[in-house]
Amino acid sequence: CEDSGQVLWEDYWVLSPGELASKFTSHTKAIILNTPNNPLGKVYNQEELQMIADLCVKHDVLCISDEVYEWLTYDGAKHVKIASLPGMWERTITIGSAGKSFSATGWKVGWAMGSGHILKHLKTVHQNSVYLCATAAQEAVAHGFQREFEQFGKPESYFLQLPAKLQVKRQKLAQCLKNVGLQPIMPEGGYFMMADISTIKADVPDSTGNDEPYDYRFVKWLIKNKGLATIPVSAFYSPEHCKDFQNYIRFCFIKEDSTLNAAEKILREWSESK
Repeated sequence: CEDSGQVLWEDYWVLSPGELASKFTSHTKAIILNTPNNPLGKVYNQEELQMIADLCVKHDVLCISDEVYEWLTYDGAKHVKIASLPGMWERTITIGSAGKSFSATGWKVGWAMGSGHILKHLKTVHQNSVYLCATAAQEAVAHGFQREFEQFGKPESYFLQLPAKLQVKRQKLAQCLKNVGLQPIMPEGGYFMMADISTIKADVPDSTGNDEPYDYRFVKWLIKNKGLATIPVSAFYSPEHCKDFQNYIRFCFIKEDSTLNAAEKILREWSESK
């Protein structure tokens, strides 16, 4: 960490090539990739994606790539579709979401892109599980894409306006967290921000015999005592790994300014009371 409290990406949160390669065996059928990532906010660069792609090609593995935050990147981070790398189009399913691209989460409209020989099987699964989604919502998303196609690269483009607006909110939240003694991990993409809570003192109750992770207890304490809701990061991990991440919580900064101001007030008063 720097003195500013900001965690450096080059020192943390990077894939280990050797460890990743060791997970691929003759039994490996698919890998799930999420970039920009939730909850971390990491945007995988082309070199990292190429490393993953090489392993997929070598072991003939399908890549399911969750790229729903593709338009939400900051500080010059560039989103690269792994399907665009050599040998990956024919083995990649790319997932998108209108809820993230057009800020229409309640519509529950998404899409999958990929080679026909893969998608024909996905269509069968889709038709026999969710079957369809509302026609009106699909039509609205189509109009959204048509408008973005016409405005693409121009200041009027929503895909440019949204990340510019969120970058300001991101900086605001990060500063609030630093002021109260939390260590924010600046996201390169998405609209969530993780924070290290290991250095902050709080009267968090001990586990009541159920071995509840510390971040769960901290989040409950924060809601009850400060009126601020966050997410425990260990919830994103499997049981064998969740204990390694119980000193992190996740904040959301795609909020109205009034909500962020209220959170800032809570954090400021908490800092002044310590």
